[in-house]
Amino acid sequence: MKSRYIISQMDKQEAIEFIQKFHYSKILPRLTRYYLGVYDETGLAGVVTLGWGTQPLQTIKKILHRDEVVTETYIEIGKMCFSPFKNGNAHSGSQIMSEVMKWVKKNTNHLFLYTLADGIMGKCGYVYQASNFKYIGTFETSVYRDIKTGEKIHPRSAKTLLMENAEFEGKEKVFWLTHDFCEYRGIEKINGIMFRYIYPLSKPAKKMLKKYPEYDGLHNPKDGDLVFKKRVEKGKFVKIPKPDFNMNVFNHNFQKYSTESNPIQK
Repeated sequence: MKSRYIISQMDKQEAIEFIQKFHYSKILPRLTRYYLGVYDETGLAGVVTLGWGTQPLQTIKKILHRDEVVTETYIEIGKMCFSPFKNGNAHSGSQIMSEVMKWVKKNTNHLFLYTLADGIMGKCGYVYQASNFKYIGTFETSVYRDIKTGEKIHPRSAKTLLMENAEFEGKEKVFWLTHDFCEYRGIEKINGIMFRYIYPLSKPAKKMLKKYPEYDGLHNPKDGDLVFKKRVEKGKFVKIPKPDFNMNVFNHNFQKYSTESNPIQK
């Protein structure tokens, strides 16, 4: 059956406006190379951005421990955003993902398509599972939440708070908000998990991935695998239900966009 979706590059500003209107997280990755429009018979139905996170080379090196691996070995899905009538439709999601894969294969030389499911937001990555991505494990992540407003504060956006925290503690610098400072400022530290997925885009990539038996036999995560913990005192966390975040508040977070085409590979 012929796909009813067409993928093509689109104007950066139009993509950003679409994401800020429909995506739960308004902040875009810093290194974005491609802004892809997802079009159907009604027009623009979604946006997918491709690029890298804050540590492009380190990310792929942690997954594929090989000397020849460089940043250009892979490209990462930064945002995948559909208009409301598309969201939650697994069939549409996997069909769109299939077209995105075709676009990447045709228009780039990357070996792998990589992505993360935001477990701290209750996302297990079902669309990636339906699209035959290989699940390759988890890592723990931390965010802060303003108790009064519900704003989700990413550690990268906490620069001003870290400076305040250092002054509060009488130190030159701190790298994480301390428990005492968070209590003083009405901020919670919440831990969750992120789920890693990777898709080989060529036969050489599939062959390379087979050399990592540690990724075989991993069961795709489900809702029951989600874990949320809140810090209640220094070094102590307790399990909590899925937290709610207000993604429309920007008292602490900031926006930063980049279309860098050649991120540093060292």
